Amino acid sequence: MKLPALPLLSQPRSVLGLCALLLLGACAHAPRAADAPAAGTLAPTGAGPAGNAAELPPIVQHAPAALDYGLLEDTLNPGEKIDLADANARADLWARVRKGFAMPELSNEGVRKAEAWYAARPDYVQRMTERGSRYLYHVVEEVEKRGMPTELALLPFVESAFRTDAQSTAKAVGMWQFMPATGRDFALKQNIFRDDRRDVLASTRAALDYLGRLNKMFDGDWQLALAAYNWGPGNVQKAVKRNLAAGLPIDYDSLRIPDETRYYLPKLQAVKNIVLRPEAYGLALPDVANHPYFLTVRIERDMDVDVAARLAGMEVEAFKAFNPQMNKPVILAASTPQILLPYDNAGAFVANLAAHEGPLATWTAWVVPKTMSPADAAKHVGMNEGQLREVNTIPPRMLVKQGSTLLVPRTAHRDQDVSEHLAENASMALTPDTPPLRRLQFKAARGDTVASLATRYRVSVDQFAQWNKLSSKATLKAGQTLVVYSPNAAPVRVASSSAGSKKATKATNARATKVGSKPSGTRLALNGRNSPNLAQR
Repeated sequence: MKLPALPLLSQPRSVLGLCALLLLGACAHAPRAADAPAAGTLAPTGAGPAGNAAELPPIVQHAPAALDYGLLEDTLNPGEKIDLADANARADLWARVRKGFAMPELSNEGVRKAEAWYAARPDYVQRMTERGSRYLYHVVEEVEKRGMPTELALLPFVESAFRTDAQSTAKAVGMWQFMPATGRDFALKQNIFRDDRRDVLASTRAALDYLGRLNKMFDGDWQLALAAYNWGPGNVQKAVKRNLAAGLPIDYDSLRIPDETRYYLPKLQAVKNIVLRPEAYGLALPDVANHPYFLTVRIERDMDVDVAARLAGMEVEAFKAFNPQMNKPVILAASTPQILLPYDNAGAFVANLAAHEGPLATWTAWVVPKTMSPADAAKHVGMNEGQLREVNTIPPRMLVKQGSTLLVPRTAHRDQDVSEHLAENASMALTPDTPPLRRLQFKAARGDTVASLATRYRVSVDQFAQWNKLSSKATLKAGQTLVVYSPNAAPVRVASSSAGSKKATKATNARATKVGSKPSGTRLALNGRNSPNLAQR
């Protein structure tokens, strides 16, 4: 891949005070939009909340020669100047990966099965390796700096095919497939604005931290560490103890583990074998240069995702391929102070940002002052209810609870960038939009039972007994005072063949009166759709 010359001048322009372009190095071209991962929950591309994008200058597709970048640095090698013309930068990264292989070899039926699977899908392998080539240099650098075997740099091929937007049925996310709790353990922020499990830099750091911990836990055995990464360390430890107690070996092949984990290392070994000798499988690997693919560009103001993509001269989906952690159509500078861009696009972004006039963001955050319906919230902030529901992922028949954070349009009275505290800690809580309940007090008639009254008032026996501090088998006395909470003023009239029972039901209906509101702290709903404790109609 041909690399353009990078101009370096001595006096920085003022724009670099706003977006210092001093971190990762770069490659020449942005990925094709067709290869970009699908977006998360984002508003439609183009306009921002009001449908009117700020006027932008004509896009500069390449950085002008007069633009000063200052000193380019790689965050993994701070202070070292990147020379893209250097022979090492032009070398084949795959050769560097092969040189660092250090894990024990596997050779079994699982490996052969995985090799055959990949060999039968050359188009899939091509797409997967092309996608991975965007991020592979960074991963290899991180692996080598930690003294780890470079097989670990291939693990995202197995976990996610290097898709930053990958999500499993178990809710593991990102190219390293972090579960929510494990991600939080390794400082991967997950809130309404972003999910760092999808962040290329943050998730790679966290994954290698986790693998390093697992390697120590299993006394330097990388195969057991990888089994633990897939199955969980506690499960692998139990399997090891079980074999020790039985006097059996405790290596990976000897443990009793689930089929998915049993096949996990063979898949990694198959990918390793393909990297070693792709021609043996009728496959070809894309050329990957031995230098960073993308630049890190600092931002100091909130910015709409579609505005950032346009400033960079990229399609929105391609932009998201490099910045997949955003959950909303706005980048919050307080929590995401940098974005990743391919080389030419980073230069275009800096030039266009310098020429930009007007607002960069049309969205901001608003904390709901009291529990309210989406319709009321939309009216309060001056936006369409459907759009508020879409951009904030609010399902039907739900209320937004007090203290929740919503993404809303900026206005003259609400035009500040989102604070760091809110950007880091924003959350949203919903509650069912159910009818208000009323407290009904009545007296039991002769022949009434807990079960018959529960049926009459359309609630479960246990719920009726709980309200009245009775057992479900308690005997009721005629005239005994009882209560029930219901959105209806009257009980259901239950047909019966017994004249006495009909008479009792009629008397109960007549005596049922509205006494007051539901007591504070009681959360009830008297239909089968809204409470698991209530009988179905």
